[in-house]
Amino acid sequence: MADFSVGGTDFLLDGRPVRLLSGALHYFRVHESQWDHRLAMLRAMGLNCVETYVPWNLHEPSPGRYHDVEALGRFLDAAREAGLWAIVRPGPYICAEWENGGLPHWLTGRFGRRVRTHDARYLGEVDRWFTRLLPQVVERQIDRGGPVIMVQVENEYGSWGSDREYLRHLASVLEDCGVSVPLFTSDGPEDHMLTGGSVPGVLATVNFGSGARDAFETLRRHRPDGPLMCMEFWCGWFDHWGDDHMSRDPEDAAKALREILELGGSVNVYMAHGGTNFAGWAGANRSGPVQDGDLEPTVTSYDYDAPIDEAGRPTEKFHRFREILAEYADGPLPAIPPAPPVLAEPAHTVLTRWAPLGEVLEALGDEETVSPVPPTFEELGVDRGLVRYRVAVPGPRRPYPLRASGLRDRAVVYVDGVRAGVLSEDHETLPEPVAGPADVELWVESLGRVNYGPRVGEPKGITGGLLHERQYLHGVRARALRLDAFEPDAVAGIAFRTPETGGTVPAGGPAGLYRGTVTVTAPGDAWVTLPGWNRGFVWVNGFCLGRYWWVGSQEALYVPGPVLREGENEVWVLELEEAGGEFGLG
Repeated sequence: MADFSVGGTDFLLDGRPVRLLSGALHYFRVHESQWDHRLAMLRAMGLNCVETYVPWNLHEPSPGRYHDVEALGRFLDAAREAGLWAIVRPGPYICAEWENGGLPHWLTGRFGRRVRTHDARYLGEVDRWFTRLLPQVVERQIDRGGPVIMVQVENEYGSWGSDREYLRHLASVLEDCGVSVPLFTSDGPEDHMLTGGSVPGVLATVNFGSGARDAFETLRRHRPDGPLMCMEFWCGWFDHWGDDHMSRDPEDAAKALREILELGGSVNVYMAHGGTNFAGWAGANRSGPVQDGDLEPTVTSYDYDAPIDEAGRPTEKFHRFREILAEYADGPLPAIPPAPPVLAEPAHTVLTRWAPLGEVLEALGDEETVSPVPPTFEELGVDRGLVRYRVAVPGPRRPYPLRASGLRDRAVVYVDGVRAGVLSEDHETLPEPVAGPADVELWVESLGRVNYGPRVGEPKGITGGLLHERQYLHGVRARALRLDAFEPDAVAGIAFRTPETGGTVPAGGPAGLYRGTVTVTAPGDAWVTLPGWNRGFVWVNGFCLGRYWWVGSQEALYVPGPVLREGENEVWVLELEEAGGEFGLG
């Protein structure tokens, strides 16, 4: 057991000044079997600490139903075994380019713009969640023999609001739940962000990617005392679908890291290892200077151009950082661990078993609802996946434009069973008018809830209504198909068409669930490629790798080696627009 505290100028371990050389690694973005390797890579780079967020929505998918909250504790135990301290950032909001900034969809759906304020009902939910979560942290604090040395209050709150009462409440709840290590806040190095996001008596830190001197000078205007720390040193960046891949020159990043350290600062490299947004958990941003413009959904990969790449391998940036961090180490750095094994031989297959979306929905979907207007995903209790909306256009009537007002985010539309177009937030109206009577189906997909800025918590689905000309269409039937419904036993119950029944689907085939096997001789890390496929999700042996989309910049999905097994491996591809032919594993 030891005592970690915040001094006038330094962090103190049993009264002795220490510098925190930390790296961000999110346990929920890395396969658990690979935690030990990734943590060892942090140590080898010269870090003495690991930082992680905690996504509330992952661990409480519906009110009172918890999912593996103990994963945080297991990760912190692994950090201790690796010889690392740990910084925990439990939110309740985390940003992190994660779905809804980590806030549960049922929470933002219920409270809307009252989240992240001292609204009593919202705080009641936060208090209940923290009471369930925080024992995983409290039991592993450094004064109890564990690795946890600091815990964050909220996250970059100055980029959102100025509710001091809310922040004080969170700090009090953390302490009431047993957190005894130092608390801290982190914000951008701007006056309005620091005044909005800081808490009197709580350490303030700043987040930036360059310009350490100016950032620390701004911090000192607000906090004359306390250690200097960059809590998020952005050494790379994340990608959006349809944009170019983001990267940062290793030498430029290394120069910025050296400046932080030469100024006497502590640092948390964000990200040291980014990992992957498995299972459709990637978030989204809004464009524009105040994040209120077009939707920019984040890709499945969270490689982040980090020093340790998505597959756990050292990059040139890793070696540049290691050279600098070695100068600040207490002794020689550990050897770099061997790279994880990779797939011995590429494997390819054609997925010949297929079931149309409607039959998949019948087997795996929720009960259908009927309401006067289209219910949102939040009203249906849907976090990730699809909702099929059905509505009748009365007739007889001449053709008029059909519009999905307030569409979030993308819809494949069928009129009388024939595909009529693909709609999006920016293109809500079908290209051809629709005559009545007609039956219309809209398969609506969320591309990820906004994780940063004033649009956090906005609803998904058809949020405005279905209009024919200017007339609202009522009597809307809605049925959800959740990603979580794709479990092996459930999928086994779907009646797939096979070559024996004339069900082989060539390239350019229809939307639906495709199934097949791929044979592996020696398992290892691999990448899935889907030439000719359009947009959807992939599972290997029941493990959801995440979303693919032909628009790029991501062209392959990472498959952690522990997901694969020698021999046959089960593959599912949920294609939402137009299927390709081949499935590649290499």
